[in-house]
Amino acid sequence: MKNESDSKRDLEARDDPRLTAYVLDELPADERDALEHELASDAALAQEVRALDGLATGLRAALTGDAEPQLDDSRRREILRAAGKPRPRSRFPRRIGVALAAGIVAALGATVWFCFEPLRDHRVANRPQLGPIVMEPRSPDVLDPETLEHLRGLGYTGYGGNERDYYSPPAARVASAPEGLGYVGEVDRRSIPQAPNEATGTESYDSIHESGFRETLRAPLSTLSIDVDTASYANVRRFLTQRTLPPVDAVRIEELVNYFRYDYPEPRGAAPFSVSVDGASAPWEPEHRLVRIGLRGRSPDLGRPRVKNLVFLVDVSGSMDEPDKLPLVQRSLRLLVDELSGEDRVALVVYAGRSGLVLPATSVSQRARILDAIDALDAGGSTNGGSGIQLAYSAAREHFAREGVNRVILATDGDFNVGITDRAELLRLIEDEAQSGVFLSVLGFGTGNLKDATMEQLADHGNGNYAYVDSLAEARKVLVREMGATLETIAKDVKIQVEFNPAHVSAWRLVGYENRLLGARDFADDRKDAGEIGAGHTVTALYEIVPVGAELGAIDALRYQSPATRAADGSGELLTVALRYKEPDADRSELLNVPFTDEGRSFESAAPDLRFAAAVAAFGLCLRASPLRGNATLADVHRWAESALGPDVDGDRREFLRLVDIAAGLSGR
Repeated sequence: MKNESDSKRDLEARDDPRLTAYVLDELPADERDALEHELASDAALAQEVRALDGLATGLRAALTGDAEPQLDDSRRREILRAAGKPRPRSRFPRRIGVALAAGIVAALGATVWFCFEPLRDHRVANRPQLGPIVMEPRSPDVLDPETLEHLRGLGYTGYGGNERDYYSPPAARVASAPEGLGYVGEVDRRSIPQAPNEATGTESYDSIHESGFRETLRAPLSTLSIDVDTASYANVRRFLTQRTLPPVDAVRIEELVNYFRYDYPEPRGAAPFSVSVDGASAPWEPEHRLVRIGLRGRSPDLGRPRVKNLVFLVDVSGSMDEPDKLPLVQRSLRLLVDELSGEDRVALVVYAGRSGLVLPATSVSQRARILDAIDALDAGGSTNGGSGIQLAYSAAREHFAREGVNRVILATDGDFNVGITDRAELLRLIEDEAQSGVFLSVLGFGTGNLKDATMEQLADHGNGNYAYVDSLAEARKVLVREMGATLETIAKDVKIQVEFNPAHVSAWRLVGYENRLLGARDFADDRKDAGEIGAGHTVTALYEIVPVGAELGAIDALRYQSPATRAADGSGELLTVALRYKEPDADRSELLNVPFTDEGRSFESAAPDLRFAAAVAAFGLCLRASPLRGNATLADVHRWAESALGPDVDGDRREFLRLVDIAAGLSGR
């Protein structure tokens, strides 16, 4: 509950004229620097700036458009002559005219309501419980009879509220999986018809095929590459802030969960990260168990910071000429430069139709020169991303910092349309360049043509991370608050392999990480690429466990799989977590093993961080309309998260509650 002084302080923050000037980029440099120091230590003030920045970005986008054609001289003179003539006096008094106009508007409004209200009722009555909703009324008649018949043949029934969800998918399909996979059920969305809509334009997202439960005795191992990307959360926030539900494939649950930091212990000993495992009942399915695996990277050594050799690779093509693209890129990079020390170096490479080195590697002691080069960037032309990537890596290698941080930071909307446009070729180029020891961070910007799938994979193959920047506040989170995690890699090719004990686990499923799965044999193969952990990063993976119900067949080779082991098993171990990782400059991996025994905690008695992570995962399940969400609703998500907010110093968790409320309003739940 806010006291009177808190409320007064919030009101003063809203009335502070510096905040508006700041988001409009009109604050003098000295005042901007002073305010940014305040924002770093004042969560309420930072939250107010985030809200203003989102409003400003939306207004810029709404007001951006082609200028009206100018009048030629002859037409201008004609209008001016007409304007000089006296106007005839109206026979209607002004007040009567105004009243008549108001009456016409009211009548038109009533007519529109009368015509569209039955369609609205039809839409609400027939939508699936968790299907996407749009505000404008529509009719299933838009689809032709042949398409409708085809969709019915695929098993789609019911009206979902927009073009791509006229016929919502079956709840689940039981898959006949290859021997050894042990699928109990798999959600199959491959046949859902896709159509562009106003919110997404030409944006592209890779399809996510959500995995169902797997029987332990047929599939005792789960192997994955860790993921520290957070782009999906910020992108989902962008859609919800614009009052529309995100596309299903834009919702990557592991990125929603990993957007937040959790209070895992600092690592001890030689390993660069700590490993924590805990569990509780699954809130959306109380008969099931939820196991959380958490990693925390070693924090940066503030006393001995590593020298940074950075190359900013900026897309200045015509598609970046929007208020939420290049101008936001420039403001974001300024924030990062202000955090660097005089020993660090920055180079600036741009690409459009052609690539160029705008600023050679320059010591940050010449900060003004770097900022001037950033401010001078201008958008125009087509996008030849491949040649820019090659030039950026070349610039980074030229001033390679041994035992330092060497990284290319790519800022783009991902719309490569000249040069190397094939995604597979781009990925091969990135993989080859990553062998140099220069890692890659990808920052996504903008709306309408965001190539999310391309940028995510570029970061994965470049030994880096992918973040989506929808506001200056998000830029501050990624490049200032979490600068070490974004830039400084402490372990690479980090893999997790979980072995489940069939004495206690009948079936299991990994929540999210669908595009991070590895084969069991990939775990010990040091040639297999995997994810990276940055300094201070936390990584979370959630497993939903079905307790044992019946004895099934055996697999002999693993820890829990022999009949003798199962019969004599008294350890109570639910599973064992094995991890492999490499030091940033190493070729051979190290191995860690952490067994876990479930103490049978209820969800209500679990650690707040586990409960909050579970709430975020449930939010993703609801947004994806997953049949595996159990009985979870968005109201449940809000309640679970609100009870587990914790200190929430930066206000990220309270912002999450706001997004849940928006989603609930849009979907009518």
